[in-house]
Amino acid sequence: MSPDIHSPQDLAGRVSKLTSILDVAKAMAAARDLELLLPLIIYEAAKVVDADRCTLFILDRERGELWSKVAQGAAHEIRVKLGKGIAGSVAETGQVINIQDAYADPRFNRTVDAATGYRTHTILCVPMRDAQGEVTGVLQALNKHVGVFTDEDAELLLALGGQAAGAIENALLHDEINRLFEGFVSASVVAIESRDPTTAGHSGRVASLTVGLAEALEHESSGPYARLRFGIQDVQEMRYASLLHDFGKVGVREHVLVKAEKLYPQELDGLRARFALARKDRQLRSLERRLEAAREGMLQASLEREEAERLEAELRELDETLEFVLACNRPTILPSGGFERLADLGRQRFRDEREAELPLLLPREVERLSIPRGSLSAEERLEIESHVSHTFRFLSQIPWTRALKRVPDIAYAHHERLNGSGYPRKIPAETIPVQSKMMAISDVYDALTAADRPYKKAVPHPAALDILHQEARNGMLDGELLRVFVEAEVPRRALRPPGL
Repeated sequence: MSPDIHSPQDLAGRVSKLTSILDVAKAMAAARDLELLLPLIIYEAAKVVDADRCTLFILDRERGELWSKVAQGAAHEIRVKLGKGIAGSVAETGQVINIQDAYADPRFNRTVDAATGYRTHTILCVPMRDAQGEVTGVLQALNKHVGVFTDEDAELLLALGGQAAGAIENALLHDEINRLFEGFVSASVVAIESRDPTTAGHSGRVASLTVGLAEALEHESSGPYARLRFGIQDVQEMRYASLLHDFGKVGVREHVLVKAEKLYPQELDGLRARFALARKDRQLRSLERRLEAAREGMLQASLEREEAERLEAELRELDETLEFVLACNRPTILPSGGFERLADLGRQRFRDEREAELPLLLPREVERLSIPRGSLSAEERLEIESHVSHTFRFLSQIPWTRALKRVPDIAYAHHERLNGSGYPRKIPAETIPVQSKMMAISDVYDALTAADRPYKKAVPHPAALDILHQEARNGMLDGELLRVFVEAEVPRRALRPPGL
């Protein structure tokens, strides 16, 4: 029988339960993580109807079944076919089932009790309905602590189930949006790496290092970052900015982006062909001198030997010159006197088969081979650096949520430096977001240690840290953040292979 709700004691108890449902509804409305929401619902459901255990089933219409990852007393996922058993019947009919003796009801599956050792006596199972009245799941309560489940219990559980349905729908929608966004970010990273396969994995490693540094900062109890704490959304924002920090590379010409040496491959082919012509020119001049000597009756054994030695020396010098030019073409620092020698080679001439004079090195080649460090000319370097501005413009077009609205700004500043020597804006240190300062350390570390760059060899971990410390001493990187990065062994922890 239903209790006498006109009794002051019963009325107070009912008001208390309804108030509890309202409080739980507020908590559920704020919850976005399904893994945290579902246990909250079943805990409160058991408390509201004074049950020993509760289970929450979510309806999967595509599969025609109910599923539950959260059930008190069960350590595994439960799946029930629609229309089967008590929960399946409630989901199919939308009707409440209240059983006072489980073993007397043919719909009850005794095998579950037999497998778990639990004894089910009373059952209250109600549908969960969304705002449109559609059944989205089932709440099932087992074993009322005192007596049997009442109509009031069913009413309260239905009310809680209605609130839970809306909260779960919101959480599932939130989860879908997150998965959609994760897919978008992953696809964007693939797009970046397809433009520049030589840096494959860089964005992911930078994200792992930056998030790892954020986690390490949680343990700081002194210094300028002692009170710096990042919430879940802050870390997600930082991770997205790190994953997408190089997206602007899609706006850089591919041949510039993947340029491994100072001359492009087709330019190097032309240079080699010109040296081959110069070699033939040396041989032709030698033959002309011999022919002239023969005409004048002066071609003797000694002259023949001298001419052979002269040609050998000229060809050896040409080969050595080509080796020097090829060495200059690599993205290394030019040796002392290299600039002057390249300029001199640009003034040297030889004749082709049509007797036209050609320069051994073209002016454009001399200019590019004279790049003091790396493989990029000043113009090409500016084009590469423009990827940061491209990234910012692209990310600024995305309607970020309030929790992620700083993603464009964090990515925009990852190449800025504390002493104003960075790019593209050369902003002062105090205006650089701390997340960007963290990402800068991660970005430089990975660029130094990555083994997949065709234009440089990987730097060992200790040497990479030495370079980072030097940049910190020069006022480019944040020394305190670098100290945490090193002392917390962020690279080892963040980039540790799975299973170690």
